[in-house]
Amino acid sequence: MTLKIVGGLVVTLVFISIFWLAGGWNWVRGWAFIGLLIVGQTISTLYVWRKNPELLMRRSRIGQGTKTWDLVLLALFGITYLAIPIVAALDIQHHWSKMTIWLYPVGVVLYVFFMVVFTWAMSVNPHFEKTVRIQKELNHQVIESGPYRIVRHPGYIAAMLGLVIATPLLLGSWWAFIPAMLALLCLLLRTAKEDLTLRKELSGYEAYTRKVHERLLPGIW
Repeated sequence: MTLKIVGGLVVTLVFISIFWLAGGWNWVRGWAFIGLLIVGQTISTLYVWRKNPELLMRRSRIGQGTKTWDLVLLALFGITYLAIPIVAALDIQHHWSKMTIWLYPVGVVLYVFFMVVFTWAMSVNPHFEKTVRIQKELNHQVIESGPYRIVRHPGYIAAMLGLVIATPLLLGSWWAFIPAMLALLCLLLRTAKEDLTLRKELSGYEAYTRKVHERLLPGIW
């Protein structure tokens, strides 16, 4: 629980600092971004709490047997993702780039896609923890329902498109795509590593890959 509190404090400090970096508290897109995150997270949490409350409690801590490489990738993703609003704020302050307002609705649609798919995946998958591990104490099984009928890692593609790619669009910064691409790379690597781990260690997963061929994009990869 301490880790969750520390993480929350770090995120809060970053979100406070972006207004200072942007030049003031009147950054409308910054407030809209935070508001969108709060609304989306609240709706998602309430829905999953009704469907799978135990999962939410497990997601607040690091489970026994978590892979060391996953902790490294999670830390790198956290750093690179939090760098997105920081770079965007600096961009706004110094006018490094200018993004058309018409891309903002695209960002909103992508974020809604993220929340819908991510919440859907959590509601059908009781093993959807924050870290990669084989949950032997929970009789870890392959999940083939919901979005898992389409791709093997729906949570990752949702986060890539609706969180990482959407954030620069929501904040109106082309320069913010630099840390976004680094965050995207972390998620791509994590997807590959998790898929390999499940193939090796989770009973029935190899057979599942023969039914659902794609990890992230239907018909592509």
